[in-house]
Amino acid sequence: MLALLAGLLFSLASGASWRGARGQESPPGSRFVCTSLPPDAAPSGCPMPPIPMQGGALPSEEELKATVLQLRETILQQKETLGNQRETIRELTGKLSRCESAPGPDGKSGTAGWRKELGKGKDTMGDLPRDPTQVIDQLSRTMQSLKDRLENLEHQLRANVSYAALPNELREMLQRRLGELEHQLLSKVAELEDEKSLLHNETSAHRQRTETALSALLERVSELEKGSSAFKSPDEFKVSLPLRTNYLYGKIKKTLPELYAFTVCLWLRSSASPGIGTPFSYAVPGQANEIVLIEWGNNPIELLINDKVAQLPLFISDGKWHHICVTWTTRDGMWEAFQDGEKLGTGENLAPWHPIKPGGILILGQEQDTVGGRFDATQAFVGEMSQFNIWDRVLKAEDITNIANCSTNMPGNIIPWVDNNVDVFGGATKWPVETCEERLLDL
Repeated sequence: MLALLAGLLFSLASGASWRGARGQESPPGSRFVCTSLPPDAAPSGCPMPPIPMQGGALPSEEELKATVLQLRETILQQKETLGNQRETIRELTGKLSRCESAPGPDGKSGTAGWRKELGKGKDTMGDLPRDPTQVIDQLSRTMQSLKDRLENLEHQLRANVSYAALPNELREMLQRRLGELEHQLLSKVAELEDEKSLLHNETSAHRQRTETALSALLERVSELEKGSSAFKSPDEFKVSLPLRTNYLYGKIKKTLPELYAFTVCLWLRSSASPGIGTPFSYAVPGQANEIVLIEWGNNPIELLINDKVAQLPLFISDGKWHHICVTWTTRDGMWEAFQDGEKLGTGENLAPWHPIKPGGILILGQEQDTVGGRFDATQAFVGEMSQFNIWDRVLKAEDITNIANCSTNMPGNIIPWVDNNVDVFGGATKWPVETCEERLLDL
């Protein structure tokens, strides 16, 4: 095309006719063949095609110039169109490359990360309607096919094949393939969302089943901690503390008022050694050892009042039921100790003139280092206890004997032994207790 334009321009510049340039007239119907010339070669080597004439005369110079300008504009438009198509191909190829190299859920590039993640979901649940890896493989093949087609079209453009027909064909093919790819992508995304929903539903159902099972287990544990509530009477039960730990204990719901005297009686059975531990402790703010009964290590049983100590002549670590009572009065700090209805010891000067402070916490089976807590497993009581009662006065010796030999029933007027006043924690349990007469046979 450029050679033809050069020949036309040269002919116009020289003012020669076709007849003069050829030296003879061209025969009718003859054909001319032009060969391409370098830009700096003379145009005389390429014969010019005949220019149509009107009425046998050559076209005017203005008509030839208009023809040349029209041809030049057509060439420029064709170049611009081809450039736009090349830019479109490069843009689509870049988008495909970014799509293939996009990171999956596990951080890996391309479809491998998504295939691995969906593969794990399949292995975990085991009941999805189809294998998610097939979805990813099919999507990968479609994307690769589109990339190959685009690369073939770009190669054709570079090879200068069918310039006139290529732009429209390329545009239609790209639109068709992109439409198919968009439809496939939307379809696969919908399938993946459905599978994600299935996984979520299965996880929610599993969580609900787990929570239901845990709730049933907690209810059963609570029942075991409380023991049987079908006692013949509210006071015919015992608290069992089978292990020497710092988390098994019972707690009295009621607290003590201010006391100037008291009597504490209870039945207990323990075979732990050395020492039975702490059958009960009462702590108030500022004084963890307000009232404590403890046998720790190789020491004898001790009664603590306001952190003052009196050693009691009691011996109960033989694995049998024993009934013990201790009395105390603030007047001169007098105290008495009874075992199985018999007074075994007495003394004085145990925290004299000190009233027992109110509002504390009364714990069965543990010694408190702070109010209601900081238990020490080495000081824990191991065994069973029952009929823990507290009075706000010093009981007579005959009353204590009658209670011990089961001839009278005297619940404490401050702390009575009733089921709804005792809570157990950490695996401690409440069970029906043997009758008082059966406990006497155990002595």
